[in-house]
Amino acid sequence: MTDTQTLAPTDFTAARRHMIESQLRPSDVSDPVVIAAMAVTPREDFVPAGQSAIAYIDRAVPLGGGRVLNPALSTGLLLTRAELSSDDRVLLIGSGSGYTAALLAGIVAEVVAVEEDRALVEQAKARLDGLANVTTVESALVEGHAAGAPYSLILVDGAVEQMPEALVAQLADGGRLLTGLDESGVTRLAIGRRQGGAFALVPFADTDIAPLAAFARPKSYSF
Repeated sequence: MTDTQTLAPTDFTAARRHMIESQLRPSDVSDPVVIAAMAVTPREDFVPAGQSAIAYIDRAVPLGGGRVLNPALSTGLLLTRAELSSDDRVLLIGSGSGYTAALLAGIVAEVVAVEEDRALVEQAKARLDGLANVTTVESALVEGHAAGAPYSLILVDGAVEQMPEALVAQLADGGRLLTGLDESGVTRLAIGRRQGGAFALVPFADTDIAPLAAFARPKSYSF
């Protein structure tokens, strides 16, 4: 049991402060803009009813349907390494219940949040209501949202085994893409930048981030 779990369920301000000081700052989440966003965004509002008391544990929180709210550390590391700018147009893939979109909304110019689970889409729309620069789109994760391309930043909020070329194509020249990589069950965070027709992901941190089944590599069969 983490120290966060011992806090009173209603003391969410203290829980956020504890998350920052015990989970984020010691592990290289250092961007003051990201820290500020995570300090004021109520993570407890983005977990299922009855689960708010565990919103700040240092592990993933189940959202239902096999999906999770990723640990705050993996989210913080992705956003820190993204070097967010106030003029960024962001495509967020696997937006889940909307937490990462809410973090981005106060930092960047525009967020297009793509989710394929209808229940999560409805939850996210309700929770993000009032954020004028966030658009929630129900679509297959691997397809992204080409209608809004190009994006200066694509953030895949989960681990992938393969990255579809169609998604990379929605990235502006010089734009960056951040994701988790799932390699035989071991997850790492990675970043890539599109330069003309070239793109490659480079890992930068080993941390827990939930795999996204939509990006699984097709199984091969042997006889």
